[in-house]
Amino acid sequence: MGNTKIISLLSLFTIFCYATSAQMATEPIYTYDTTKPWTRWWWMGSAVDKPNITQSLIDFKEKGIGGVEIAPIYGIQGKDSLEIDYLSYKWVQLLQHTIRVADSLGLGVDFTLGTGWPYGGPQVEQKYAATKLHIAKYEIAKNTKKTYELHPDLFTDKKVTKLLAVIAKGHHTNRTINLKVDAKQQVRFKAKQEPYTLYAFYEAKTGQVVKRAAPGAGGFTLDHYSNEALLDYIIPFNTVFDTIGLRPRAIFNDSYEVYGTDFTPNFLVEFKKRRGYDLANQLLHLTDTTNNTISNRVKADYRRTLGDLLLEEFDLPWTKWANNQKMKTKLQAHGSPGNLLDLYAASDIPECETFGSMPYEIPNFRRLPENIREGDANPMMLKFSSSAGHIANKKLISSETFTWLRDHFKTALAHCKPEVEDLFLNGINHVFLHGSTYSPTEADWPGYKFYASVNFNRNNTIWEHADGLFSYIQNCQRLLQKGSPNNDVLVYWPIHDVWHKSLNNQLFFQFKIHSLDEWLLNTSFYRTATQIAKEGYSIDFISDRWLEEVRVVNNLAKLPGGNYKAIVVPATKYIPLETLKKLLDLKKEGVPVLFMGKPESVPGFYEYQQREKELEKLIDAAKLELVLEENITAILEQQGIQPETLAQTGLKFIRRKFNDQDIYYLVNHTNKTIDAPIPFSRNMEKTVLYDPQLAIYGSVPSQNNQLRIQLNPGQSIFAINNYDKNVPEWIYKTEEEKRIELTNWSLEFTKGGPTLPSSRKLDSLKSWTNLDAEATQFSGTAKYSTTFELTNKAAKNFVLDLGDVRESAKVWVNNEYIGTAWHVPFNLPVNNLKQGTNTITIEVANLPANRIRAKALNGEKWQIFKEINMVNKDYKPLETEKWQPVPSGLLGPVTLIELK
Repeated sequence: MGNTKIISLLSLFTIFCYATSAQMATEPIYTYDTTKPWTRWWWMGSAVDKPNITQSLIDFKEKGIGGVEIAPIYGIQGKDSLEIDYLSYKWVQLLQHTIRVADSLGLGVDFTLGTGWPYGGPQVEQKYAATKLHIAKYEIAKNTKKTYELHPDLFTDKKVTKLLAVIAKGHHTNRTINLKVDAKQQVRFKAKQEPYTLYAFYEAKTGQVVKRAAPGAGGFTLDHYSNEALLDYIIPFNTVFDTIGLRPRAIFNDSYEVYGTDFTPNFLVEFKKRRGYDLANQLLHLTDTTNNTISNRVKADYRRTLGDLLLEEFDLPWTKWANNQKMKTKLQAHGSPGNLLDLYAASDIPECETFGSMPYEIPNFRRLPENIREGDANPMMLKFSSSAGHIANKKLISSETFTWLRDHFKTALAHCKPEVEDLFLNGINHVFLHGSTYSPTEADWPGYKFYASVNFNRNNTIWEHADGLFSYIQNCQRLLQKGSPNNDVLVYWPIHDVWHKSLNNQLFFQFKIHSLDEWLLNTSFYRTATQIAKEGYSIDFISDRWLEEVRVVNNLAKLPGGNYKAIVVPATKYIPLETLKKLLDLKKEGVPVLFMGKPESVPGFYEYQQREKELEKLIDAAKLELVLEENITAILEQQGIQPETLAQTGLKFIRRKFNDQDIYYLVNHTNKTIDAPIPFSRNMEKTVLYDPQLAIYGSVPSQNNQLRIQLNPGQSIFAINNYDKNVPEWIYKTEEEKRIELTNWSLEFTKGGPTLPSSRKLDSLKSWTNLDAEATQFSGTAKYSTTFELTNKAAKNFVLDLGDVRESAKVWVNNEYIGTAWHVPFNLPVNNLKQGTNTITIEVANLPANRIRAKALNGEKWQIFKEINMVNKDYKPLETEKWQPVPSGLLGPVTLIELK
């Protein structure tokens, strides 16, 4: 505790000095560290103040977090007087204070350009609000004459509802008639000879407002297809940044959740310009529910135009504006109605997200059904963001990490490790925790809580040992941010095949992480990419737009972010002429381009028959040789592109290139220990192994490009070749000589609540929830200690196996700190034992679940938040009083393993 106080006092002194000197400077010099994990920082009701902002930032700094992303949201019940309106003078002053203090601590600050999600707010006028195409339908019987009022009741504001066209269609003849509308917005029509359906097409507003808006920030959601709307939206932010002279590092845009928006006032003009024909003459195709090929072509053009507008009228100008304001952009493109590769790449920092919990074979990795929701962290989905970053030369690729990893109060640090490793393995190198809620020191436990788990701050018991997780993330990201991607194969993403499907007649189709079965999982692209990766090839995806950027150098496909040895084109039905021409040109210039199937047609409606003939001529002239799925690996090897056969061992891997070094990151997520010579495709002379958990390294010999890799389930390691510095030899774990089980423990509860249970002696280790009622309610930290005799200390190396730990532990041997055991296997090396009496002290932190359960059973109200308040993982009421006590403490057995 003494050291912590000294650090805090020094930090406060630094802040004071900086705040004084900053008044004389226009802008601070930012000193943030991207190798550390950053966190989303929810400001509930923006009810924040300078002392608590400062203390929170100090907490983040001391625990190992590198920066924050400010996300203002709804407020706290009964705290209205503390709420601060978004972008008010007081709010902006607090933003300045945050950036100054953060910079003095070496922390970065990002900023959501709005509150809640998606973008919107009080400055969004109706004309700039999210827009939709509404199609009203009226049935007219044969020989019926009728006058229709063409303002459906669903429109609350007729002033912003614009009638675009009215078309009548005969039921038997399919005859269509474009009808005229009078000044009263009425149309008269008589159905002669057959019944008709009358279709009225409107430009209307979705009516969506900002979700989870902070005080002073409610309002309509913004039209994301209009540059005019964007420029109007950023006016208040221009004023803020021009006033304060301070800048966040980056502005953030969350996953695309602008619901049902499939139109913009300029859509028909933009459509004709981009697709070559007048959509007004083909509107009835938008109403077709028969899965008609021609209608699907028109719908595909419609969907493609939405994607183009989002990219060119919003995302790219958004990044340009931010860069002019000396800020970067961070974008979650998933959920958008466009090509995710292009949209992710439009930002400076593409960002994916994980949602829910993924399964792992790691022994003793707990994943109880009642605590989890199935996860969406599909490796191929994650690669859309990292591929965009790789091909576009974005050095950082971030992730919203651990969202709903477990239910509230039930996430352990051990649950986080394999999940974040899968992000690293799929190209992510800039982790953002989801997240941390600003909570003033005076708030009663558990403090302020955002409704989506997890909560990384001092009110969560896992915070006690979170520096173990954070240092592991930092040690990994130090290497994963070095150099450039080191992938061999590009896989073409045939998005037009998706756009040409009926898609339940949706004009607005979102490429979401929660609906992969609708657009990804059952495609030839997914099968091909998965198979190539499984065989040990490192891959990235590429879009039509980015293929145009490819240049050929020494038979390699060169992109801004790296060089690739081959391009694989999965079986695809629709391919643009320009794309096929480019692929064939690249093949002529020496890049292996492998076609898994023969394209059948061109996308879209405009002159498609003529363009189909051109496509056929190109294919015939090229004499395409198709590659069967089962032969893809053999063909790649024939081209001299070797896979990493280490993938066949069960190890997961990713490579990066740094100068002349290859950096391998290897992870064992299997249920077996791997201890064997592992083959590598690169020359592994002068190789160093680095353990990012223990931060130790050593040189290892290479024989025939094989290295001995020794990893227990749940462990990881880096292998770096061409390492020319003198380093000690790597020490492998040797066979066990004997095991000594440690018994006779003293238990002392040191920190937590609701009260500290009494100390006691333990004959055997067991969950402290089995001790008494007071211990059952306790969440916090307890200290276990014991002594034992070592009669003959011939061995130098020991391993301390803590057995079952609920949930993490710091360990001291003979009063010397030896490390934090925060994930399975809960093992630590020990090298400071002595002959005679030795002492071991183990500080264990459990989950906060038992304390929150006790709070509910005692009738104490803590769910005091506005809007959604608190929900469980399934978005149903959070009823913690129904939970069973969660096993806690050191369950053991604790064993000292002597190694030969």
